[in-house]
Amino acid sequence: MAAVPPAAADRPMTAQEKKVIFASSLGTVFEWYDFYLYGSLATIVAKQFFSGLDPGAAFVFALLAFAAGFLVRPFGGVVFGRLGDMIGRKYTFLVTILVMGLSTFIVGLLPSYDAVGIAAPLMLVALRLVQGLALGGEYGGAATYVAEHAPHGRRGAYTAWIQTTATLGLLLSLVVILGTRTLLGEAVFADWGWRVPFLVSVLLLAVSVWIRLSMHESPAFRRMKAQGRSSRTPVKESFGQWRNLRVVLLALFGLTAGQAVVWYSGQFYALFFLTQSLQVDSATASLMMAAALVIGTPFFLVFGALSDRIGRKPIILAGCLLAALSYFPVFGALTRAANPRLAAAQAHAKVTVHADATQCSFQGSPIAREIDFASSCDIAKRFLAQNSVSYDNEPGEPGRPALVTIGGHAIVAPAATVARGRFDETSTRRIAAFKDEVEAALKAAGYPARADPAKMNLPLTIALLVYLVILVTMVYGPIAAMLVELFPTRIRYTSMSLPYHIGNGWFGGLLPTTAFAIVAQTGNMYNGLWYPVAIAAASCAIGVLFLRETKDVDIYALD
Repeated sequence: MAAVPPAAADRPMTAQEKKVIFASSLGTVFEWYDFYLYGSLATIVAKQFFSGLDPGAAFVFALLAFAAGFLVRPFGGVVFGRLGDMIGRKYTFLVTILVMGLSTFIVGLLPSYDAVGIAAPLMLVALRLVQGLALGGEYGGAATYVAEHAPHGRRGAYTAWIQTTATLGLLLSLVVILGTRTLLGEAVFADWGWRVPFLVSVLLLAVSVWIRLSMHESPAFRRMKAQGRSSRTPVKESFGQWRNLRVVLLALFGLTAGQAVVWYSGQFYALFFLTQSLQVDSATASLMMAAALVIGTPFFLVFGALSDRIGRKPIILAGCLLAALSYFPVFGALTRAANPRLAAAQAHAKVTVHADATQCSFQGSPIAREIDFASSCDIAKRFLAQNSVSYDNEPGEPGRPALVTIGGHAIVAPAATVARGRFDETSTRRIAAFKDEVEAALKAAGYPARADPAKMNLPLTIALLVYLVILVTMVYGPIAAMLVELFPTRIRYTSMSLPYHIGNGWFGGLLPTTAFAIVAQTGNMYNGLWYPVAIAAASCAIGVLFLRETKDVDIYALD
């Protein structure tokens, strides 16, 4: 360990350091903007590219296509990390932004499912994979580049600017989407206007490339190359030697897995929860989330700078712990604030499905068709899930049809007969009558079809979203500095990229899909929170027990 030199820690930021941070951050904002356009438009993407499926399965498939980009991010991290450790940080993350930007632009040109059939979703997924590979190489390059320019004792403050980029990219995507929606109108936007945010990203790409071309290689990398200490096999050295692999695994399970689920819960899952579970219209939900992001984003810098003083570890792990302890009460309060009529109806007229468990299929399947859910239990649960109705499960009499109770009203769910690839006419009539009766009972019990903006507690809703974003800033603000400080220069790009992208690409990227599959299977709209709660709690425990503090590490001495 090395003490923090006062001159380095207290001097003002130089013009060159400001340029490095601005160039790295701005380019990365644009990359995250490109990536999050898809996530923000998941409901429209489902209709455009997966219209051959029923609405519930189409939405899950759209989320899976979104997750596909995350699944390949660790591989992108290894490929581009290796290049970054061998040929330099600057040229590697110049390539990543080119690949990312061009593939996003092409998404705006893709034909829909109605035009070319199965080829449309296949092309979409292929582009998502390319985007994911590029983004896998982007973050490690930007974080390493900024950290290696930062003076000792200021790495948390400097790299925190990079940490704002994901949130700012999400905010920028929401602003562009809302602006396009407002200018074109909902009907036109749903038809073809959704392509505009993807197409205009080419302008952002041009600016990003121009800025990055003016940058120079990092001083730490130049020093390492001049001394002839670069690694010829950074992948083998990072993951083939237990001394380094142990640190990679601790960084994954004790840091990035927990950080990732808190990040995606606080921003993406919160947005999906508002629109899908609470039935808040997309424009209102996006505006509230945008307001929370504007208020909360400066805390990335606050916690990054604070970590230079008190350490990275306590701030990150405190964020994980608070998330694990508070998610259930906070999301419950979010329901009461954003859709009070729904909260009141759930409290006074619970919906319960009484069914023989042997008749119930897995409701979270993304490949199932409507006709695959022909049992009485499946028809009842499928309809409730498609209408975002939270329900409890109780065992029913063996062999008897499922019974749906809404307060004191009981409705028997019909079973269906499949003929020639569809429900027969009699089954169709019975299912329609069942749905009408359930809808009427829900309406009588006070269940709203949509959240009423006039009854929404807007200040409280935004305050709760701000709290979730602040948890994000706690876990994410200091993490780039900590990851950089865990590994030596010669393998830093490669070593830090893998745990970061497995954590954020797999544990975090799969969160919306996993959480909604859990909700679809169990019926309770809060049960999806068990996924981030369990992972955040586990990361907190592992981090407390096995991770060392890194704020005073001299990154040159690591070599």
